[in-house]
Amino acid sequence: MFTVHAEDVTKTFREGRETVEVLRGASLRLAPGEVVALEGPSGSGKTTFLSILGCLLTATSGHVSIAGETLDGARPAQAQAVRRRHIGFVFQQFNLFPALTAAENVEYALNLKGVTGRTAEEQARALLDRVGMTDRAKFLPRDLSGGQKQRVAIARALVAEPSVILADEPTANLDSSVATQVLELFGELARREQRSLLIVTHDPRVRRVADRVVGIADGRIAA
Repeated sequence: MFTVHAEDVTKTFREGRETVEVLRGASLRLAPGEVVALEGPSGSGKTTFLSILGCLLTATSGHVSIAGETLDGARPAQAQAVRRRHIGFVFQQFNLFPALTAAENVEYALNLKGVTGRTAEEQARALLDRVGMTDRAKFLPRDLSGGQKQRVAIARALVAEPSVILADEPTANLDSSVATQVLELFGELARREQRSLLIVTHDPRVRRVADRVVGIADGRIAA
């Protein structure tokens, strides 16, 4: 079974009296453990497509299912439930809370899932260990390097044990050697834990860990 199945997805927005068509029939399938790089120029629709797969936006038409759960016509609460069960996000800017330690950033995500107290502390430590950040658990983001912040962000994305990880330009703020380490970690986690990984990127280094590279232009995906 495909963990991501998007078929002929379209998305239009209203801007005043005009209708802007951002996606024009984008299709993509991801298998468990597969790493796919999605490349395209600015304005090609890749962020919109990622947002639809992540249940942050609703497609205008077409079919989308995540881990076997269909999103076609889903209400916001239904889409949110699918996102919490199956999706982990990793962002370019890390999006860590500056006043919280690495462990507390992960614990906060666990709290949102209803996991609290000592259980949350133990799970946060275990997640940080999986990304090689055990010795930085009590550090604030300002005391972490870019690569270390991204590792914490990956640990946070794993809180839900997601079927799918969606990464938006995750190496954009990292130097070459650190980006390589983060990409290798991504690939290892995806394949070892059988999670589908979609990386939206301009970075050609992502190709080294990707099983497939697909391009998007003018709202259409060409595999």
